[in-house]
This record gives sequence, structure tokens and C-alpha cells, in this order.
Amino acid sequence: MNAKTVLISGAGIGGPTLAFWLKAAGFEPTLIEHSPALRAGGFVIDFWGLGYDLAERMGLANDIERVSYHMRELRIVDDRGQRVAGFGTKVFRELTGGRFVTLGRSDLSRLLYEKIKGTTEVIFGDEIVGFHEDADSVQVQFKHARERSFDLVIGADGLHSSVRKLVFGSPDRFEKQLGYVVAAFEVRGYRPRDEDVYVIYGEPGRMLGRFALHDDRTLFLFVFAADVDHSPTMPNLPAQKATLRMRFGDGKWECGRILGELDRTQDLYFDRVSQIKMETWSRGRVALIGDAAFCVSLMAGQGSALAMTAAYVLAGELAKAAGRHEEAFGKYEMRLRDYIRSKQNGAARFSAAFAPKTRWGLFLRNQVIKACAVPGLARLAFGRDIVDTLQLPEYEWPALAPTAV
Repeated sequence: MNAKTVLISGAGIGGPTLAFWLKAAGFEPTLIEHSPALRAGGFVIDFWGLGYDLAERMGLANDIERVSYHMRELRIVDDRGQRVAGFGTKVFRELTGGRFVTLGRSDLSRLLYEKIKGTTEVIFGDEIVGFHEDADSVQVQFKHARERSFDLVIGADGLHSSVRKLVFGSPDRFEKQLGYVVAAFEVRGYRPRDEDVYVIYGEPGRMLGRFALHDDRTLFLFVFAADVDHSPTMPNLPAQKATLRMRFGDGKWECGRILGELDRTQDLYFDRVSQIKMETWSRGRVALIGDAAFCVSLMAGQGSALAMTAAYVLAGELAKAAGRHEEAFGKYEMRLRDYIRSKQNGAARFSAAFAPKTRWGLFLRNQVIKACAVPGLARLAFGRDIVDTLQLPEYEWPALAPTAV
């Protein structure tokens, strides 16, 4: 095997998945994460399709069912909290053969991490700051640890990937902003609670939703329109909170009460909604997976599943090519490029439905959602974006324990 040691940057979704399958193929992965520990909180994701298939192959299906939610309804409310549109989510389970759940992204990350804990070297609280590639290895410089040599380096470090920036250059070359900003946080003890229901309130250019979590927690999700050339990033927490208060301060429904809950959190997710589009996902001995390579946007709902799929295919192609990275990287892109492009196109269509920028747009969105309550129409409207057309390739995993399949 030509390539044996693989450094993976990012311990979110794609990174631990890649480490699992590389270990199963006989490689020696090392996972590095700049945060001091696994991240908690964040937001919830809908999980189905190839991601669910891979979780099952990794022996995680029962654990995912245990921590997940089975949504009954998407409900849009007016200023007084009265239902104005919505539909049941049963159609999604029908389209996916019952394999459709909602769960916290951090819960999925934790379950994936548990599958590699103790068998894979994991480094928290450090990050890659430089590379030097020679004929048969990559010399990697870290912010804190000493320099080390690896056969390959994989960036699984998200939308704002530092690996991508170091190898491919400025993020502006690859990031396509979709004109929205998203924020999320959670608190305990909020009332009212609507179990297994997405509750959404919308006004032109902004949307606020809440979702009841386990252990008496509630997740709040904000989406608002923003000028593409001036989308706020604001890494400062007080500035982020101030922006949400400015954007939603005059909103009705529960806006005032939810904004009041901001004082109780120090863990706020806040980012622009973007896609990443690249002509190639690898250069030399470095490759990218997941959002680092092809972010479809947070509001698409499939980023985690796509990251897991990319991790599986990349590991499988490296195993099939006996570590010859040029061959494996090429096959990895060839298998996934068209599939990812179709998912990005679908996400771009779908993103505007979260926060239409005009009252007419809101009205049309609500009419479409009302129509989806009619049997068959939801299947027609969402079917092409829900059902996966890609078949997972079959690879040999010589080091995979039989009980993990």
C-alpha cells in the first residue's frame, strides 16, 4: 500500500466517518480538531438516504433511533400563533422507506466519534497552519504540536475550511453566498412546547422557528435575508446577538420572548448561508470532503449525509487503489461530481423557501405548503430532492470487525 498514514482535519461528521472507513481499509488515520472538545448544541438535521444507509453499515442505526425525533408536522403560524399552513411529514418516511429521522447534528457527531474513539489517534485543541509536500509525503505544521509527516492530508473542516484555504487559496474563489444568514441556539424550560412539530413564523425576508428537544430543551432557528456583498460574519457574540435583536426586534408571535432568551446562552451558531463550488477537490496529496469541498448550504438538510457519503467513497477508492492517491482522488470525484451538483442545484431552489423576501413570496410559499397536505402532491413536490439516485459502491474492508456491518 503506497499511502498508509492519513491526517484528517475536522471532527464533525465527515472526519470521524472517514477515519472509521480508512481504519477498516487498513490505513492509519489521525484526526485533528481545533476545538478543545466535541461541539454540543448547534442545530438539528433531517437525516435519511445514503447517510442513514452508512450509519446502518457502521452499526449506528439503533443509537440514531434512540437519540432522534420523528417529526409529525411542519406548521407555519401567524402573528397570533394560529396555524396558517403546514403539512404532515409522513410523506418523507414513505419516500425513504421509514428511514427518515431528525436529530441534533452534535448528537450524530458524538455517535460517529464514539465509533473511532480508542482505535484512532485524535488530537483536540490544535490545527494545521502549513504544509510542505515532497515526493512521498506531506510535512504538516501545527499551531501547537511539533511538525509531523503524513502520506495524505484530508480536509473535513467545513464551510470555512482552513485546509482548503492553505492549499487552494482565498475562500472568495469558491464560496457562493445565497443571500441569507442563519443563527441557532437552545435553552431549557421554554414554553410553549409543541412536541415533534417544526413551528415556523415568517415575515418578508426573515423566519424564526422553534423545535422541542429532549430534556426540556428548545431550539430556536433564525433565518434572515442579507446582501450577498455585505453578509455579516461577526465572530463577536455580543455583535451577533445585537444583529438578531435588530433584525427581529419588531417581530410579532413569540419574537420578543425568544430574543429575551438570548441572554441565557453563550453558545450561538451564526453564519451566512453559502455553497462551495470547486473545479477539483484535490491537489497533490491533499483532498477535501463534505462542506469543505462542496457545501450544499445548511438549509438543504443533507450536508451531514453527503459528508458521510464522500468519506465512505474516498476511503473505498483509496483502498481499491492500494493507496495510490492520484488514482483514488480521481475516481472519488468521478463517482460523486454529478450527484453533488444535483444536490447543490436542489438546495439553491429550496433555500429561498425559508425566508421569502416579499409578502407575495410568503403567500406563494404558504400556498405551496398548503397544497402539500393533499395526498400525492408532497411526493411530487419533494420526491426528486428526497430520493437518492446514487448507489453506494461496494468495497472490501479487510480490517472491519464483522459486528460493525
